[in-house]
Formats: sequence, structure tokens, C-alpha cells
Amino acid sequence: MSGLIGKKVGMTSIFDENGKNIPCTVIEAGPCVVTQVRTEEVDGYSALQLGFDDAKTANKAAQGHAKKAGTVAKRKVVEFQDFEGEFKLGDAVTVDVFKEGQFVDVVGTSKGKGFQGVVKRHGFGGVGQSTHGQHNRLRAPGSIGAASYPARVFKGMRMAGQMGNERVKVQNLRVLKVVAEKNLLVVKGCVPGHKNSYVIIER
Repeated sequence: MSGLIGKKVGMTSIFDENGKNIPCTVIEAGPCVVTQVRTEEVDGYSALQLGFDDAKTANKAAQGHAKKAGTVAKRKVVEFQDFEGEFKLGDAVTVDVFKEGQFVDVVGTSKGKGFQGVVKRHGFGGVGQSTHGQHNRLRAPGSIGAASYPARVFKGMRMAGQMGNERVKVQNLRVLKVVAEKNLLVVKGCVPGHKNSYVIIER
């Protein structure tokens, strides 16, 4: 599985050859430096460890690890197993590993929305749709228990709580453009996270 680490630039839209307006996301993908090469003999599996975005400050361990690859410590480090192609320690992996028209998966951390109620978090209907039997409380969750047996609330019950700030993978996004000279990747649709958040692009 090949891939790159990138940074979400933002969203825009482009027109295709038929004049259809397509929403898309611009990602600054790489260049990433190979900071470690995992092998079957030493580690028990094969993988490439890539680093992205120079860190302004880093501890001695991170500095020493990056020094072996002839680079500076990175803010984001990710491993990709069974990476296609031959790369060695210190090599740069660029956006050229992707081609226009192919499909990729993008992993990111969704926007945190804080503590939210059941209407926003789970789409409950409120009084108008008589969700969960509530009587006169517009956005309340209603009954959450079953009966005197089992006399407890089941795990996984949809209730109010922390929303967002989770690892999310969006699959099968088509690559619309690869701008190699600016290290930009344009994919169809939206990807998780806020602007300037780190994302992992896999193919």
C-alpha cells in the first residue's frame, strides 16, 4: 500500500469537460522523507516510515532518528506497509506516486464539535416527530432503558456526548489533478479535518 502524508489546504470546485461543477479538496501532499526502512529480517514486516513537515522543536530522540536519514526531525511520521517501489533511507517521496484518475483513501481527524445533544449528534427528531416517546421536551433523548429487566442501559445507547475529533477514513476519492511542481493533489469530494490539518493519502 503506497501513500503520502499531506496537509489539507481547503476546498474548491472545478468544471469537467461536460461543464459539470465538481466539489473537490486541495491537499499539499509531500514531499515526504524516508526516515526508516522496515524489513522482514529485522522487524518481521516490510514498511516505509515517512516523515512530513519540519518540526521547529524536537527532543534528542527525534533529532537522532531523523539524523540517520540525513534530515531534520518531522512533525508527522507515518508507516506504510508493503510500499510499492524501491526507496532507501533519506529518499524523498513526492506526489508523483499518484496519477490522475486513480482512486485513493484519505485518513484524517474530524473537526471537534464538543459536547453535543442527541438531535445534532444522532439526528433525533424532537417533539414534532415524537422520537423516543418524549412528551414535551423539544430536544431531549426520551426513554433510554428497557424495563425492570434488564434494569440497565445497554452499551452503545445513542446519547449526548463528545462529537467529532475522531479518526475518519474516506474511501474511493478520485484524483482529479496532480500538480507536481507545487506538490498539490486535487481529489473529488471532501476529506475529514480542518484547514492545515494532517491527512494520510493511501492507494
